[in-house]
Parts: sequence; structure tokens; C-alpha cells
Amino acid sequence: MANDGRLTWRTWTVVLVVAVAVVVGMLVWGEADTTDDDGPGPGPTATASTSATPMSTLVFAVWGTEAEVAAYQRVVDDYNDKSTTVDVTIEAYDDPQALQDAIDAGEVEPDLFLIRHQDLPETMAAGRNQPLQDLLDARDVHTSDGFSRDAVISFSAEDDLQCMPYTASPMVIYYNTDLIDFDRMEERELPVPNEERTSWTLEDFRAAAEFASRPRNHAKGVHIAPTLTGLAPFIYSGAGHLFDDEAEPTSLALGDDDASGAMRETLEVLRDPHLTLTDQQLEQRSPLEWFQAGKLGMIAGYRDLTPIFRQTEDLRFDVMPMPVLGSAATLGELNGVCVTAGARDRVGQAADFLVTLVSDDAVAELTSTGSVVPTNLSVALTEPFLQPGQQPDNAAVFTSTRRSIQALPLSVDWTRLQAHVGASIAALLSQPVLDDLDAQLDLIDEMSRAVLDPDYVEESETPSDDALDPPDSSDSSDDDVSTTVPDSSD
Repeated sequence: MANDGRLTWRTWTVVLVVAVAVVVGMLVWGEADTTDDDGPGPGPTATASTSATPMSTLVFAVWGTEAEVAAYQRVVDDYNDKSTTVDVTIEAYDDPQALQDAIDAGEVEPDLFLIRHQDLPETMAAGRNQPLQDLLDARDVHTSDGFSRDAVISFSAEDDLQCMPYTASPMVIYYNTDLIDFDRMEERELPVPNEERTSWTLEDFRAAAEFASRPRNHAKGVHIAPTLTGLAPFIYSGAGHLFDDEAEPTSLALGDDDASGAMRETLEVLRDPHLTLTDQQLEQRSPLEWFQAGKLGMIAGYRDLTPIFRQTEDLRFDVMPMPVLGSAATLGELNGVCVTAGARDRVGQAADFLVTLVSDDAVAELTSTGSVVPTNLSVALTEPFLQPGQQPDNAAVFTSTRRSIQALPLSVDWTRLQAHVGASIAALLSQPVLDDLDAQLDLIDEMSRAVLDPDYVEESETPSDDALDPPDSSDSSDDDVSTTVPDSSD
């Protein structure tokens, strides 16, 4: 036989062609498979693949003034312009409660959202937020550097950073510089703050109120809100406490020696009818409106009042810390940004945007509104926040006094507590005669237990033993009727 079992040159040619075709096919398939697994590579093919991938949309829920929302929008727009994978949108609300209500009702499902410090326990209990420490560490954002330490601690729980502290404004005293001139007061040898205008005593505070009170032009010296939070800085400064236990309160502690002593000193100023707005004046205008009209020397408030006063024609003002009775103390408005717990990739994308949100440029954008005190120290301690050439000249007070912010218990329902004892607190400042301050403070403390103490049993009409015992019972003493209030330690 001619072939004798051997492969001819024709056979070899066919085998070679088939082999080449198989190899080429495998190479093409392998390249396509690699592209699918590892993501787009360089060149036109990668561009085509990227354009075919839909953009993820993240929702950032905020509240604020028009200027604040516009600032957030500028940050978002800049981020979206640079991002090839994510598009961030803003859902804006008028105030923090409106945002909280919308989240509770399921009307908005944000990927990131602003939060008040007092809303953190509820948010954690609902499992809404994703703890942030590992996410930020992975993105080289170290909260121990460059951010207010106290604010970071405030938003930390369960050994993790729960939400990112964003703004922290202390309560300060705004004062009208036309009505209160410390240089003129010093010339008259009146008590004045220290030379740097970074601290003053209650005596200095009263002297300023007296200097501003001018009967001929109907100007008054000072207004402090007659509420627990209005009086709290004075109580804490005098070494007192608002509550019997600052972590898990069961009662107010206004009747305790240090707190009552601080209240007594403070009320000597705030009850003086020559220094404070009368009931008739308060019916005509709010304290804020009296200050804007140039008829009120001092008012307590936060940074959000600054743009309002800047826009008030002919109003010249500055700021001082809260007056000191013993040690510096104030309250603060702390707000943060939470990342919503959810799918890993979505949480990661939200964390990427959060890194941008806490950057110097983004924080400076929001700070330019004049209404917030950033926790980012690079911005808070420099011109973007201090805003030289604009009122107030002493803006550094907002950052220097943040260490004096007292942390209030997060478990307190402030709305209920104020509703329960608010009228009695206000009466301390307004009633014509204050006979026994200690007794009134003790009574307010007792009233507060109805809100704060879970074991509290309110006194009520209790049937006598006559009504409960059989008719032939010989014991009819009212002494056995239980109308006592159990001790909070029971």
C-alpha cells in the first residue's frame, strides 16, 4: 500500500491548520473572559465597557438653610463631575426633625444622612448606620488627627465611630458692640473681661448688662431663655449638675448644693427687671427681634445666628464665651454624617463620598455660609471659618470654647421634660417674689421624676382602708393609706 500507515504531507497540513485555529480561538476566548472578571482595561474597549455600565446613584439627606443646602449641592456637583461610577443626589429638609421623621416614615432611604447628636441612640437601635472606623482607616482618614477630639468621642459608641462628627457649635453670648463697649467700661473702672476677650466672670457679665441697659432709649441688658438648656451653662459652670446621674438620670438635681448655689447667683442677674426684657416687651417682639433692633445688649445663641445678624442692617455685634462662675462650661449643637448600613459595595461608595465630604475643600464650602462650626480643625482654625473682615471679630471663641461643651444625657426626652417642668423653671425668672428658692428647686426635681424615673409612681388619691376592708374591720386609720413616692433607688 502506498501510504503504509504513515501520514502524508497533506494530512500534516490539515492537522497544522486545525491546531492553529484552536489556539487562536482559545486566546480570543481567554482575553474576553479576563476582561469580564477583572474590569475594564485601557483603550477604546475599556471605554466602551465603562459607558455600558450604569452609574450608581447615592442619596445624601440633609437639612439646612438655603445657603447651606446650596453649599452641599456645590460639593456634590464637584464630586459628580469627577466620578465615573457614582452619581450623588441631595434630599433636603427644612430642619433635623423633618429629616428624622422622613426616615422614620420610609419616605426617604438615604445612603448618607445628617444627624443630630441626640438622635444617635435611636439611629443605632434601629440599625440604620454603618460603623465607620474600619471604612475610614481603609481610606487613610484618621479621626485622631485633624478633627475635634471631643466631637469624635461624642459620636463614638461600642468601641467604634458610629457617625462622622461634622459640625459642633458651642452656645456663646452675642453682644451689641454699640451698647456694650468694654474699652469705655474699663475707662470707668467697671468690671470687664480679660484683655484677650476670651473669658469673663458673672460679675463682668452683670456689669455689661447694666452698661447696656438705657431707660431713655428703652434698651435692656440681657436675655437668657428661661429653660433648662438656657440655664444649664451657668449651673455647670458653678460646679452643679442638671441631673442626679449624667449617664442614666432619674431626676433633675437643681436642689443640690452646688446647683442651687449657681442658680442663686445667676438669678440675681436674670431676675433684675432693670436688666432684662419685661413681659410686655416680650409680647411685642421676640428676644431675637429686640437684639436685631439694637435694643438688647446680649443674647445667648449658636453659630447659626451669625448670618442672620450679618444681614441685619446697622447691627454691630461680637461674641463672648458664656460667663464663668467657677469653671468654663457651655452647651453645644453637635451634628454628624452617618453612612447607612447595607450592601457592601454601596456602603463602600458612600464611604468614598464621605471622605470627600470631610475634606478641607468641602468643609470650607459649607463653612463659607457663616452658620456652622466645623469639626475639621484645618478649616475651623483658619480663615475659611474665622472670616476676617466680617462680624464677629472674636469668632475664635467658637472654637476655643468647644472643649467646655457639657455632654447631656442622650436618654432624656427633652420635649417631655420641658413640657413637664418648663413653667416652673420660667417662674423662677419671672415671678415677682422668690421666697424659698431651695424648696422650689426641690419641687422641680421631684416633678422631673415623672419623666425621668422609670420606677416613679405618681401620688394619687388612694382609697382608705375603710373602703377596702370588710365592714366589721376595726382599723379605719388613714395612716395605712400608701401615698408615699418610692425612693428612686428602690
